[in-house]
Amino acid sequence: MGTSIRLIFWENSETTLVGSAFPTYLKAVCPTTDLYSPNSTYQGNLQHLLSSLYSKAKYGTGFFNTSCGSFPDTVYGSFLCRGDVSADVCLDCVETASREIIIRCPNQKGAITWYDECQLHYSSQSFFSVDADHPVFSLHNENNISNPDQFSRVLNEAMTSLVSQVAFDPSRHMFATKEVNITAYQTLYVLGQCTLDLSGSSCYSCLLNSVAYLPTCCDGKIGGRVLRASCNVRYELYLFYTRSAIAPTPSAIPHPTVRTTDEGKDGLSFSTTLAIVVPTALAVVVILSLCYILLTRKAIKKENHVGNESQPVGSLQFDLDTIRAATDNFADANKIDEGGYGTVYKGILSNGEEISVKRLLGDSGEIAEAFKKEVFLMAKLQHRNLQRLLGFCSGGGERMLIYEFVSNDCLDSLLFDPENRAQLDWPMRLKIIEGIARGLLYLHDDAPLRIIHCDLKVSNILLDGKMNAKISNFGMAIGWVDDQTLVNPHRIAGTYGHFAPECVMHGQFSSQSDVYSFGVLLLEIGVAREMNEDAADRPSMASVVLMLSSDPSTLLMPRSLPPSVPHRAEPQRTAGELEPSARELGEYNAEIISIDEVTFSELSPR
Repeated sequence: MGTSIRLIFWENSETTLVGSAFPTYLKAVCPTTDLYSPNSTYQGNLQHLLSSLYSKAKYGTGFFNTSCGSFPDTVYGSFLCRGDVSADVCLDCVETASREIIIRCPNQKGAITWYDECQLHYSSQSFFSVDADHPVFSLHNENNISNPDQFSRVLNEAMTSLVSQVAFDPSRHMFATKEVNITAYQTLYVLGQCTLDLSGSSCYSCLLNSVAYLPTCCDGKIGGRVLRASCNVRYELYLFYTRSAIAPTPSAIPHPTVRTTDEGKDGLSFSTTLAIVVPTALAVVVILSLCYILLTRKAIKKENHVGNESQPVGSLQFDLDTIRAATDNFADANKIDEGGYGTVYKGILSNGEEISVKRLLGDSGEIAEAFKKEVFLMAKLQHRNLQRLLGFCSGGGERMLIYEFVSNDCLDSLLFDPENRAQLDWPMRLKIIEGIARGLLYLHDDAPLRIIHCDLKVSNILLDGKMNAKISNFGMAIGWVDDQTLVNPHRIAGTYGHFAPECVMHGQFSSQSDVYSFGVLLLEIGVAREMNEDAADRPSMASVVLMLSSDPSTLLMPRSLPPSVPHRAEPQRTAGELEPSARELGEYNAEIISIDEVTFSELSPR
């Protein structure tokens, strides 16, 4: 008997990494422990299969299955889009699923992933036309129904009718919905679907088993669903599907017969006939012209959409041997940066392309989550002021992100170095600031998924050969929708001195959080100094009062600070402790940050 996985949808432990503009991720299951080796024939066949599924999704069929390769490295795969979603939504979902499934189930020879809009399945064993009884999992709404007996009766009747329609009505294409009034003010909405390779009897059996599982997972709940590899059912007390996309095609409307007769006889006169026929013909011409224009625009839009897609799935994943060769087996001579997250190496691919390899350290859940998040977010982002993600490498105990190589390193290596700082004259600093601002504008307003960076600072700004600024390091970034404020009092992550007050005090994150960090970054670029955290460098209030009351000409010149104020020693943390403790934050909040470099001018009138 197959393993059942029971989840609560509204408190799902899996982190949703995308907003409503993207497919809504539900669950991925890696049912086998059979792994393929990096750079193997099976991996190549899998990459070809996923690319093929994505290509077929462009045709708007909603379902497709195929295989790739020969025994023993054959890979079987399929996708199924929810019957009411548009062709563009289906394409987006299949593209996302194809890209993410190899990250959520790395090196697995079989996996299945569900989204609200589609599902994608691949395996080393053929599963076509098979009513698989596993895997299966359920999601339910936490709220309870007020009239459980009546609700259960109506739900059973609706589901029984729905199952027959899905399985045995050819016009439904194995997808159907149904609406039933429970009371005058309450409507039940139900949905069922099977993969199109099942026979009617197999579909019927799969749906019946799913409906039979509803009392186990969702009894007394106002909403729930059961998802299997071959079918799924769902019910809610709100409309969760698109009516227009599934409305039955109306029967042909008979055209009225116009009978021409001589003037004065029974029927329509010639002039009356013209008065009817001519406007009708013109209306038909106008309607056909509008339809042609709309269809042309849609085709152009879809062509542009496909043309602007992120890299194909096969090109995102690098095998470990390729990265080892590019970095000379991670030689120290190729090391360009190092921190608590890991090490960055310069590499050169076999085609001569220079790359930057971020090799993450540790194997904690937080490291894994940050890795997945950065891949998911950056794969969709394309802007001249963002460091471009080329791909990733996962396997053999390694997690690595592959980026374009940026020749001038981080901004802080120039800004806080007394010798290199000479390169940054005021026009150059203004150019860098404008580049950062444009990158943030893209993240906040123009990106496919709107992003809050959450860790904007000079060390996360890279400079290319033409001194163009590129925002990097998206491991702490979060997606958001519209102008919402995300509240998470337990998520205080970032860099001391760059936190927005609402983040520290209330755990509130919004685009304005990045704006605050941008303001701190402006100050640091302007004065070429890091935030002053050394309390010993701050004057006492007695000194301040004395300065304010003294003749400016008698004041001593302020002490010059070192070129770069050393960072305060931070407590040692394990790989899993990426965020400061509440005690540390309390100490930080108690500090008063100031800059003890002041200027003075003659106040007497000239």
